[in-house]
Amino acid sequence: MALALSMASCGSSKKVAQSESGEMSTSTPSDVEKTVEKVDTVAENSSAPIEGKLSERTSFTVKDVVFSMVKVKGGSFVMGATPEQSGEATAEEKPAHKVSLPDYWIGETEVTQALWTAVMGSCPSQLQMKGDSLPVACVSWDACQQFIAKLNALTGKAFRLPTEAEWEFAARGGAESKDYKYSGGNTLDEVARCDVYASDLYYNVASYRPNELGIYDMSGNVAEWCEDWYGAYAEGEQSSPKGPKSGEVRVSRGGGGTLGAPFFRVSSRDGGAPGRWFYHVGLRLVASAD
Repeated sequence: MALALSMASCGSSKKVAQSESGEMSTSTPSDVEKTVEKVDTVAENSSAPIEGKLSERTSFTVKDVVFSMVKVKGGSFVMGATPEQSGEATAEEKPAHKVSLPDYWIGETEVTQALWTAVMGSCPSQLQMKGDSLPVACVSWDACQQFIAKLNALTGKAFRLPTEAEWEFAARGGAESKDYKYSGGNTLDEVARCDVYASDLYYNVASYRPNELGIYDMSGNVAEWCEDWYGAYAEGEQSSPKGPKSGEVRVSRGGGGTLGAPFFRVSSRDGGAPGRWFYHVGLRLVASAD
């Protein structure tokens, strides 16, 4: 298992330890409003249009910071080392197995530094990489739970981290999937930036091509915490799996930073201790549809 305790140059298997402990503020703002609309999923700055359909979206505003959720229609998919992944798939991605999920909502982008600051009062990202449209990073799984609790108190909603299965289904494009290796395409340069330096780990969200559902950066930018404890996949068909009941490592997905290109694949698995933060790991929100 290649955990998020490490970072590697793009295309390289060499890993270098890279983690710290972080702190956060606890101040909370007010003024929350919500709008719902159905919109075109192609952003002005995306390098190529998506091939899927229009997606239903819900937008929220927290102290002048707007974030959007995309509805993922429920369905079944094969999770893990599917044929387009098999050349680089690891033992942790096997066995490939069928998973069924109901409808749910997922963040159009990763949580930005602007949204984190609006909720928590300060931005924890390090390396002098600060910007409203940059994804928040350097946040532990535990810190993400505190952020989500405060966000839910502000909005009256029930946001959470995605399960690992929800994350992968959305990354693959849900029911609109074209069976891509990465989220949104088979060419990594179209959907993410991989050749980066330690002082330039991430970039403004939605800067590259979205996937079939109009979701951005599920391959690259920053990796994203999932709700699950890290564990071996079970055999057989599963419905809404939530991973092991206990463990020492929480799942992260999506690659990012200077992790090698294989980590950016939609089936690649990673993780880290829930109380530690990492330079290349952030989060994306999910909410149940019922």
